[in-house]
Amino acid sequence: MDGISTYNSFLALHKPQLLLSGVPEHFWPTLCKKLKDQIFDSGLTFQLVQIDYEDSEKMPYDPLWSVMAITDIDRSDSTHIYLIDHAWTYKANSIVNTLRNVPELLQRMCAMMQVTATSVDEQIEMVAQNVWKYANTYAIAGSEFSIEERVPVWYVLDELGSGITHSDNPNFRAVPFINVSDQMTYTLLFPIENVEQGDIVTRNFVEGSYSNELQREAMLIPWKHFDHFYEDFSQDEPDSDYFIEGHIVETLPTLELLKDRQPLPEKLKVFSEYRYINDYLTAPEFEIVANEEDADILWYLNHYKTFKELSETSPNKFINQFPFEYVITIKDLLAIVARRSAKIHHASGDLETYPLWLPTTYNLKTELPKLVAYYMQRQKAGLDNHWICKPYNLARGLDTYITHNLDFLCRLPLTGPKVAQKYIENPVLFDRPNIGMVKFDIRYVIVLKSVNPTEVYVYNNFFLRFSNKQFALNNFEDYEQHFTVMNYTEGAPLYRLLCEQFKQEWSKQYANYDWEKVEKSVFQMISELFVAATLKDAPCGIAKSPQSRALYAADIMLSWQQQNNELKIQPKLLEMNWMPDCQRACEYYPDFYNDIFSVMFLNKEVSTCTKVL
Repeated sequence: MDGISTYNSFLALHKPQLLLSGVPEHFWPTLCKKLKDQIFDSGLTFQLVQIDYEDSEKMPYDPLWSVMAITDIDRSDSTHIYLIDHAWTYKANSIVNTLRNVPELLQRMCAMMQVTATSVDEQIEMVAQNVWKYANTYAIAGSEFSIEERVPVWYVLDELGSGITHSDNPNFRAVPFINVSDQMTYTLLFPIENVEQGDIVTRNFVEGSYSNELQREAMLIPWKHFDHFYEDFSQDEPDSDYFIEGHIVETLPTLELLKDRQPLPEKLKVFSEYRYINDYLTAPEFEIVANEEDADILWYLNHYKTFKELSETSPNKFINQFPFEYVITIKDLLAIVARRSAKIHHASGDLETYPLWLPTTYNLKTELPKLVAYYMQRQKAGLDNHWICKPYNLARGLDTYITHNLDFLCRLPLTGPKVAQKYIENPVLFDRPNIGMVKFDIRYVIVLKSVNPTEVYVYNNFFLRFSNKQFALNNFEDYEQHFTVMNYTEGAPLYRLLCEQFKQEWSKQYANYDWEKVEKSVFQMISELFVAATLKDAPCGIAKSPQSRALYAADIMLSWQQQNNELKIQPKLLEMNWMPDCQRACEYYPDFYNDIFSVMFLNKEVSTCTKVL
C-alpha cells in the first residue's frame, strides 16, 4: 500500500511536467522508484567512448565522445528510463566568473571538452567558447515565480549525458526534469526506438517542428557544417498575421461616433492608476477623481484593448493608449516598423543596414538564417561581430546577453523569443570624474497626440543613465561596464546628472560637436519612426483614435559613424518603452505632468515640449 501511496504522491506533484515533456506513461513507475531510491544505473546499460581521430580527419564539428549501448534495449521495457546528473548549472552571464571561482569545475569541463591549454585564462576562454556545444536549457514557469526566477537556466550534463551525439533520426530523448520534493533537477534519458547492443545512442538537439528548414539547420550550426549561410541577409516585412500572433485581440474605435464629440469642460477630471500623476498633476485645468465613471481622462497602467466599446459607450472620454501601439514597444515589431523608413536594406561596401539609427536587428525566432549569413559576411570582411540579444518584451536588462559567439547565438532561440541586435562597438562616451570614459544612454519622453494626422512632441528635458566602469570591448559579463540601468542592481552606485549639467559637460568634452545639432538628429529620428509606425493600417501600424493620447520613452545611444571621410555622431534607437516610469521626471521637474497634460489635452504649446511631427 505504501508503494501505491508513494506513486500517487509522485503523480500529484509531477504528472503535468511528465505530460508536457512527453515522457511515456509506462516509464513513470520506474522513474518514481529511481528518484525515491536515488538509483543512477546508466553505467549498466551504456558506455562512454572517446572517439579517436587521425589528426588530418578531425573537423571542428566532429564530436569528441559517443555513447554506446552495451545491451539490447526495448523501448517498451519500462525499466529503461535513466537519471542523468547535471555537471554544471549556470546563467549565461556568469560563465567566466564561475569558472574562475570554481577550479574543480573548470578542470572537469576541460577534461570533457578536451581543452589542452595550460594557463587558467586560456582554459576559461576555451571552455566559455565551447560550452554551447554541450549546453541545454530550461526555464521555470508559473506566475508565482518572479521574472528574475523565470530567466532561462543553462546546464551541462554529466560526462555520459554530454557524450550523446545528435541525430535527425534519434533513438533516445533527453528531457530536463525537476524533482519537486527535493527541488533537484535531472535529465531523463529514455528510448524512442529499439536499440541493439553496440548501437550508438543519439538524440535530437533541436526538437520540435519548424516551418522553415533553414531555421532548424541554423540552430544546428554548433554541431553541423552547412554551406548555404553565406549569401542573402536582407529582410522582408512579414504579413499582417505576424503582427497579431500571440497578442490579445484589440478592437478599433468606431470613428463615425467620434466626429461630433462634445466640447471639453473647463476642468478635466482625471482618473489615474499612476501615483505620480495623482501627486504631481496640479494645474487648475485638471482635477483628480477616484471614480472612472466621473472621469474625462482615463490613465491606466495595464494594456487597454476595447477601443470600439469605449467609442460607443463613452465617446467623450480620453484614454492614455492607442490601438496597436505595441508595434513600436515590442522589440521585434519595432525593428520591422523602423525599417520602413529606409529606401534600401543595406549598403554593399560596409554592410551598414538602414535606417542608420536602427542597430542591425534580427529576430532569432524567424530570421536566424539571415543573421548567420550577415554574421558570416561581417566575419569575412573583418568587421566587429558583437551582438546584444534581448527578449522581445522584457526590460531592465533581464535575459540580455552580449556575445560574438555564433554557437551561442544559434542556441538562444531555445530560450524564447529574442532579437539579436548589433552591439554598438563605437559608442560616444562620457568622461566621468574618477572613473574615465563610460557608456551612457539618453531617455526622451515622447507624447503621441494623434494619428492621421500624426502629431508627436518630445519633452525637452531628457534623462541620462551611465555605466559605472570604463568602456572596452571585453568583460561582457561585467554589467556595470556594459549596461547603464543601475536602478535595479543591488549595490551598484547610481550617477545622477540633469540634462542642463550634461549639456555643459558636453560642450567641454565635445566642443567640435554642437549639442543642438545632435539633438536635431535625435528629433529627426523620432519623427521618421512615427511616420513609419503610422504608415500602415492596423494591425501593422498604430491606429487612428481621436480618444487616444499616449506617453512613451525612447532609449537612445550615440555612436560614431564614418561618413564621407568625416566622423559624425549617429543616434541609435535601442528601444521604445510603454508606460515609462516617470518618477525621476517628476522629482527633477515638478511641472512635468502639468506640461505633458497641457500638450496632450489642452492643445497648449509649452516651452518644455518640442513638436517633431
